[in-house]
Amino acid sequence: MPKVTVYEVGPRDGLQNEPVAVDSDNKIAFINRLSNSLFPAIEVSAFVNPKRVPQMADADHVCERIAKQPGTRYSALVPNIAGLDRASAVGLKEVAIFAATSDTFSRRNINMSVEESMAQYAEVVKAATGDGIRVRGYLSTAFGCPFEGAAPVDRVVRLTQTMLQMGVFEVAVSDTIGIAHPGQVKEVLAALTALIEPSFLALHFHDTRGTALANVLASLDFDIRTFDSSAGGLGGCPFAPGASGNLATEDLLYMLHGLGYETGVSLEGVVAASEWIEPMVKHPLPSRYYRAALATRTR
Repeated sequence: MPKVTVYEVGPRDGLQNEPVAVDSDNKIAFINRLSNSLFPAIEVSAFVNPKRVPQMADADHVCERIAKQPGTRYSALVPNIAGLDRASAVGLKEVAIFAATSDTFSRRNINMSVEESMAQYAEVVKAATGDGIRVRGYLSTAFGCPFEGAAPVDRVVRLTQTMLQMGVFEVAVSDTIGIAHPGQVKEVLAALTALIEPSFLALHFHDTRGTALANVLASLDFDIRTFDSSAGGLGGCPFAPGASGNLATEDLLYMLHGLGYETGVSLEGVVAASEWIEPMVKHPLPSRYYRAALATRTR
């Protein structure tokens, strides 16, 4: 069976966009439940300024206390050397940097232009790899920016190449605001895979407009085999109030398993983890598979 890597981002990208803060012990318990579902990779937190992202203020505490499973990679976002030092101090062997295609988005997110951020990230990658820490790259707003509109495809390709040349092991090409559709995904991936091996690429889709699974299907045709998702569909979209955010892990797994792809992840385990965290975010989780599983159980 062909294999697909499902990269779980609920504890970080999901929870940091939730308006209700989840306390550290419950985050740890949530991550441990996800670990028991046998994910190959889980992004657990972000070593960022707690004044800007208060939901991630406990990154050190969480990363020190989670029960790490053999065979699962644990990662966290780092914006700079200080963040990298914190991640290294708690024993992480993988981190992620996050750039954008849009200067406006980049300045609002990290107070730097795209080019300034790339210069800083080159130093982070150099320091990390020198310390035996692998680095993943995110390229945000790769399908559209809430401030500048469409992202030029040639810019997406150039910035992806720049991050790979720094030494990241893969770039997660990200639909930050859930604006992508399959036609656009095919256009972007045709340009990327003409110059970059698909094994160096991942896709990070949001489901704001209901196209995330269709976008995954389009990506599979280009031999993309790594996709980010969030348990239960945790996380909103800060630039589209009221809209759903991340692609739900349960929905992704259900589709991939139905298509004959092997993920190694327990769908039932993810449902259980989502059911456990749902009361703590104080709203129903939007995953369609998850909601159907609960409804079937109560019949």
